[in-house]
This record gives sequence, structure tokens and C-alpha cells, in this order.
Amino acid sequence: MQFLLQLPPPVSFFIVSAVTTFFGLTGLYLVRQKYSAEVLKENHEVAAIIFNAFGLFYGVLVAFVVFVTWSGYDEATKNLQMEASQALDIYHITAAFPDPPRKVLQQGVRDYLAGVYNDELSKLAEGDLDLYSGGAHNSLKMLFAQVDANSIPNRELYGEALKCLNNLAQYRRMRIFAGNDTVPPVIWLVLLVGCLFAVSYTFFFGMKNIRAQYLITTTLTVTVTSILFLIYVLDHPFTGASRVSFAPLREAMATIKVDDAGD
Repeated sequence: MQFLLQLPPPVSFFIVSAVTTFFGLTGLYLVRQKYSAEVLKENHEVAAIIFNAFGLFYGVLVAFVVFVTWSGYDEATKNLQMEASQALDIYHITAAFPDPPRKVLQQGVRDYLAGVYNDELSKLAEGDLDLYSGGAHNSLKMLFAQVDANSIPNRELYGEALKCLNNLAQYRRMRIFAGNDTVPPVIWLVLLVGCLFAVSYTFFFGMKNIRAQYLITTTLTVTVTSILFLIYVLDHPFTGASRVSFAPLREAMATIKVDDAGD
């Protein structure tokens, strides 16, 4: 289903809703062909009680999963913003270092931002978590390790740069973890089975106006499947058209270019 994430959100939501609605209305049609409205009405009282109880439990579960995935999506956005901010802080702090450490470390920051923007985020969208142990940060860390601390007159600034480097590593790790699916398969199983039951319940209410029953089934199917697809989108914060904005990285690289031009 990841190909749906590459489409514009209105298109992908329409496709998901259209496909599920087709199967939902087909199921309703088959049931009404076999059972008349009078036969189905005999079970209304019991079915309504069960349906209300089921709807309450299922609604609470769906709301909880939406909250968790939305929180994860929001955290992924904030982590990427903080990662770009820490990289920019390192660049500005090292501007006070003497040469050659200044040029080496500032170039390392440029390479880091470019590496994350051009390489790491695309791999993260594909579910590649191997970059956790290496990648752009490892190169920047090695540059700091090669710098002679005694060559930096202002030791406080050097210590602040190391602190930013550690913070950068932390936000990078959190960004990578956020790229992994947060909703376990067992929860997806419960959500999908619950969706099937919720839509199927509407087949067994005997309304005389069959068009009204088709409309009710359609609205319930579209609502439930849209929410489930929303969960799927939020569970992939770095993939597709609805991914988190990469603007913080672009802004950080643009700021560095302006500073370089000023020098």
C-alpha cells in the first residue's frame, strides 16, 4: 500500500474509500438479495444493542491509535527541526574557531546537512535503518575527534560545540526511530477486523428504503476506512506526499550559504 502514499492525499483517500465502499455495497446487496427487510427487522433490538457496544469499544481503540500515531508524527517533525537547529548551532559556534579547524568543521556541517537531505531521508522513507550506526553524523564526529582541542583558545565554546554534537546525535537517533512503523501488526489486525465487523453490521438492518441503507453503509465505510488510512499515513512520517516537511534542513543550508556569501 505504500504506493498510495506517493499520491496526493485527496487522490489516495478517494481510492481507498472507493474500493472499500464497492465491497461494502456489494455485501449489502448480497444480503438483501437473500433476506427481506421483514426478516432482518426481527433482529433489530438485539443487533442494535450489540452494535452500540461494539461501536463504543472500537471507537475508543481507533481514537487511541490515531492519538499515538499523530503524536509520533508530531515528534518526528520536531526532531527534524531540532536536528537542523543543532547543526546550524555547530556551524555558528565553530565560526569562532581558528583555522584550519574552523574550515574543516564547518565543511563537515555542510556535508552533514547535505547528506541527511539528499541521502538519509530517502533511505528512511524506504525503511532502511542501517544508517543508524553510521551515516552523516559518524563523519562529523570523526572530524571533531581529529581536532586538537588545545588549538581552540576558547575552551567554553569548544565544549558547547561538543554539547551540540551530542544533541545532534540524539535528535538524529530519534528521527530514525520515528521512521520505523509504530503500529504493530497485531493492532492492524484488530483494526481491520473491527472495520470489517462495523461495516458488516449495517447489512443486517432491514430498512424499507434500501437507498437510505446504501447511503448509511457508504458513509460508515468511507468514515472508518479514511480514519484507518489516516493512521497508515501518520505511521509513515517520512514517506510520500504527506511526509513531514524538510523545510528546516533547506532553511539551515540556505542560512549557511548566506553566511558564506557574507564572508
